[in-house]
Amino acid sequence: MNRPIVRLYGLVAVLFALLVGFTSRWTIFDASALRENKLNARMLLEQERIHRGPIVAADGTVLARDVRGSEDTYERRYPTGSQFANAIGYSYIDPGATGLEQFRNSALNGQSATNLQAILNQLQGKEPQGEKVVTTLDSAAQRVANTELGGDHGAVVALEPRTGAVTVMASSPSFNPNALRSSKGYERVAKNTQDPLVNRAVQDGYAPGSTFKLVTATAAIDTGAFTPESTLSGRNGILVSGVPLDNDENESFGQITLTQALAKSVNTVYAQVAERLGKRTLARYMDRFGFDRKPQLDYPAEEMSASGEYQDGRLLAPTSGAVDVGRLGIGQDKLEVTALQMAEVAAAVANGGRLMVPHLTSRIVDAEGRTVQRISPRVQSVVMKPSTARAVTSMMEAVVNEGTGTPAQIPGVQVAGKTGTAETEIGNAINNVWFVAFAPASDPRVVVAATLKGVPGYGAAFAAPVAKAVMESLLHD
Repeated sequence: MNRPIVRLYGLVAVLFALLVGFTSRWTIFDASALRENKLNARMLLEQERIHRGPIVAADGTVLARDVRGSEDTYERRYPTGSQFANAIGYSYIDPGATGLEQFRNSALNGQSATNLQAILNQLQGKEPQGEKVVTTLDSAAQRVANTELGGDHGAVVALEPRTGAVTVMASSPSFNPNALRSSKGYERVAKNTQDPLVNRAVQDGYAPGSTFKLVTATAAIDTGAFTPESTLSGRNGILVSGVPLDNDENESFGQITLTQALAKSVNTVYAQVAERLGKRTLARYMDRFGFDRKPQLDYPAEEMSASGEYQDGRLLAPTSGAVDVGRLGIGQDKLEVTALQMAEVAAAVANGGRLMVPHLTSRIVDAEGRTVQRISPRVQSVVMKPSTARAVTSMMEAVVNEGTGTPAQIPGVQVAGKTGTAETEIGNAINNVWFVAFAPASDPRVVVAATLKGVPGYGAAFAAPVAKAVMESLLHD
């Protein structure tokens, strides 16, 4: 064989290899990137021909499903309307996808298999079939949460402390995702001044008020700097960062233990504790609880907010010079915190000091009914020693038994909880209110965080009954 032919043969071989390489790149290796590119109109049109998998609650209640439309296309339907809207989200070609619909998009579209398997399915003539996403959400408790919120601005999150499973995620006001099928319907909802598309459970942060004292109490006891029986002055008007700090109703106390101060929600005691601990210690425990970064929830990151201190819309480090550590320690200063974050605080205490990664998905099931993925519990962080968790639990029991949280008492069940009230309209008694709790206190199965914005009263009167109703529903399942 002469040399020119050898060269020609080599050139053809190289070109063939390049052809195979580039073809493999786009059909196998980089197919996902190409498929998910928002500029790829062909893929958007193909989405309408894919029988998207359903999303169901833990009890099998269908939360989202596809129905056949015209010309072999499918349309998304949400049988429960607004009940699960902010958690599940929506999925339409226009305006796109949000919530769990977006996070589990590849499974729901049947694209979680390898690209090679997808090609083999096409060669075998199999139509694209999405997989079913089974959530951890409890239908009955979710309905109770929505009813209790009653249309007020607020949110409820419930967790299983041992697993991190999210059993309730309610946000109010909500929306009906079925109304978003048309561009006019979406515009109408999106322009609503009540912001129903915002998931207040994970996206909108409110001042946590005295519920944050759980973080301060944990740091105080876990470091050994204090015990539940340590005493400090609860006198009204004590100087904190050079400015007098008031207790609720300007009530003044003498020497009072940390347990009594938590039960009565004495601001001046916990502000002093925070000042003695210092910014670095509080920052360390905030980090363990998950503050100052977005949650590790199986939910789109762009639809969640980090909980922490904010200034001019920017997250501040707890050690910043702009932070008033005394007021930080009682849930004031510049804190903006989500319902999920406060549920995680209570969950870490309830689970003996170990914070589990929160998750909305239980498992993913293929079209043949086989479980292809199961979400197993994972430890996010070890926040405190078990002995600290037991001590803080006892302190939270005192809140419900004899302190500000008595409206959350459940007959026959010991509840551990903490109220929170953050004044938003000085002089008008309009507040952002909270209640976080778990039960049974000795063997916790349920954690709940409830928050309401702009109500005329305290957390005990408005948020505690909401949390109580949700806990009762979950405990009686």
